[in-house]
Amino acid sequence: MKILISNSSSVPIYEQIKNAIITQIMSGELECDESLPSIRTLASDIHISVMTIKKAYDELENEGFIITRQGKGSFVAPKNTALAQEQARKDIENYMEKIINIKNKYHIEDEEIIDLFKYLMESEEDE
Repeated sequence: MKILISNSSSVPIYEQIKNAIITQIMSGELECDESLPSIRTLASDIHISVMTIKKAYDELENEGFIITRQGKGSFVAPKNTALAQEQARKDIENYMEKIINIKNKYHIEDEEIIDLFKYLMESEEDE
């Protein structure tokens, strides 16, 4: 399992870990019932505090991405279609916020952005 951490990011380290694991689950890189590294092993591998890894794993479990079996470890939870769709919506919303910030920075009209979006959607359908 690959996890890259950026110390210069404004995103907390536990959240970077959580997001990396979610990305791997959603992409299918980590499959249902696949075992995750133990908290201690992952902490050692990426040189991060055990408590930071534990917080990431706890949040992943609370959000339904992983399950923990006492004495056996943590595993990828069965994919929940609704959960996957909600994550996709969240990702899209984050990109749209970036677009809006750029639009506002350069004083681009709403209609121009909407037209561009429609054009790109139509181009994608033609492929």
